[in-house]
Amino acid sequence: MSLTREEVKHIGQLARLGLTEDEVARFQGQLSEILNHFDALQELDTEDVPPTPYPLPLDNVMRDDVAKDSLSQDDVLANAPRAEDGAFRVRVVLDD
Repeated sequence: MSLTREEVKHIGQLARLGLTEDEVARFQGQLSEILNHFDALQELDTEDVPPTPYPLPLDNVMRDDVAKDSLSQDDVLANAPRAEDGAFRVRVVLDD
């Protein structure tokens, strides 16, 4: 599939790119070549290939949920730039 110069310019406008004439000519060839690869994939017979959401079997990579001691409040706030009344102190983001 070969793209026209107008199609490449339209794609550039959709992507908010200011393309020069040299870039349009270069991208016309490159994008057309990419689309040719998709055309080749369309020719493959996939009738007997089942849909596969993942190419490899998935294993649970999560660790067991085991309760354990957490950090103390003083340890958590030790590296805070500002702390007040046992909590992180941050600048106001939204005004009322």
